[in-house]
Amino acid sequence: MRHGETEWSRSGRHTGRTDVPLTEHGREEARRLVPLIRSHRIGAAFVSPLQRARETAELIGVPDARVDADLHEWDYGGYEGVTTVDIQRSRPGWFLFTDGVAPGPPDHPGETPEQVGERADRMLAKVDAALGNTEGVVVLIAHGHFLRVLTARRLGLPPRHGALFQLATGALCRLGTEHGRPVIAGWNIRPPRE
Repeated sequence: MRHGETEWSRSGRHTGRTDVPLTEHGREEARRLVPLIRSHRIGAAFVSPLQRARETAELIGVPDARVDADLHEWDYGGYEGVTTVDIQRSRPGWFLFTDGVAPGPPDHPGETPEQVGERADRMLAKVDAALGNTEGVVVLIAHGHFLRVLTARRLGLPPRHGALFQLATGALCRLGTEHGRPVIAGWNIRPPRE
């Protein structure tokens, strides 16, 4: 599941390591997911360390989700806080999933699509271990670009193919299997507004 809306997600700013809170609308997006979450038996849950994901976990009723740094959003390096439109002014045609990011400061130098894919693979190994040790679903509460790469990797695709999976804030996605093969069982699921 992707966390609810933040000011930066609403304005299209790349929000990797900056720890911005949910907006009130983002909190409402999370609360609306509660019935969908309650319809599943949760065997294990993992959450990004960033407050927007942790607060989403609490609001959906999964307050004891295990914090895991591998669920961090893409490290956007020098593009942290910058919109795609602004990046394309100096790099026409720039696309995150194929072109990566500009180098950032030493503590957040940026990640290539392949590095994000490696983190996704580590997280998927933890999911598989949890599935083998519990009955029920494994819930991940994290960030849009990272979850898109994780989905591509689960389906056996290169990290750049995360570009194929648009993911809204406050949306639930289900990955599963059919005949022993990974599939998308549901995507961008959001309850209707009342």
